[in-house]
Amino acid sequence: MDAARRHAATWHPTSRALLWSTGAGLCFSLLNALARDLSLQLDPMQAQFLRYLFGIAVLLPFILRSGLGSGLRAYWPRDIRGQFLRGAVHTVGLVLWFLALPHISLADTTALGFTGPIFIMVGAYLFLKEPMRWERWLATALGFAGVLIVVAPQLSGSGGFWHLVMLASAPVFAASFLLTKALTRHETPGVIVLWQAISVTLFSLPMAILTWQAPTAWQWAGFALAGLLGSLGHYCLTRSFSAADISATQSLKFLELVWAVLLGWLIFADLPTQSTLIGGVVICAATLWVAHRERRPVPLAEQSP
Repeated sequence: MDAARRHAATWHPTSRALLWSTGAGLCFSLLNALARDLSLQLDPMQAQFLRYLFGIAVLLPFILRSGLGSGLRAYWPRDIRGQFLRGAVHTVGLVLWFLALPHISLADTTALGFTGPIFIMVGAYLFLKEPMRWERWLATALGFAGVLIVVAPQLSGSGGFWHLVMLASAPVFAASFLLTKALTRHETPGVIVLWQAISVTLFSLPMAILTWQAPTAWQWAGFALAGLLGSLGHYCLTRSFSAADISATQSLKFLELVWAVLLGWLIFADLPTQSTLIGGVVICAATLWVAHRERRPVPLAEQSP
């Protein structure tokens, strides 16, 4: 394990960021399918609350492994106001996302979620002053084109209102991720993930109480798995943000569609269509190309402050 860590430490920072981002995308793909199933069984606000409550439970062993006092000191944030601001913004995005989730298909959910990288890249340029090299814009545009190739034949014309609600969550999540990037400058990934779970749980509790119903044993198990996947996904995402510019990894967002195709084939025996295969090739090509371009030395004038 130590040898693997030493070897990984020699990688280019962007390569490490892309690998962490890939892991996050896989976790979130699994989580999306599970969350949709749970939100069809219980009220979406209760599902949101329980998903993040179990996120805290998953992290408790890491906090307590060195003792309660030491653990609390190690995970106490330097900027608690920033942590709760990020949690409040993320909660707004989650409310929109969970409300729309039971009403539209996973294909539509995935397609609308792919607008997020555009908002993130623009926000990173405007607010974080990250350089926007043409490779990043082109890779994101190609990835988005690949997504359109895949999902355009499958998008339904029904439920237009809920599609707009889901679309509205994309810029809110983008703002949350930009706040996360800013927090990585003085907070560890573990602290950010823990306080996201704490803040979202607290903000979601009043909405969950209003519609509470007793979950079954299988639903409790599902939320426990959701908490694990969500915490692991956000940890990977935060590690990615701390390793490189947030805009450098946004083309990998489109790989989530590839994960969705593979999971559908392995679990549900859903064979990919021709448009899915063509779009997947475009997405993978854009991802591999930008990963190769990002490994080149960056001119001093373009480096992030």
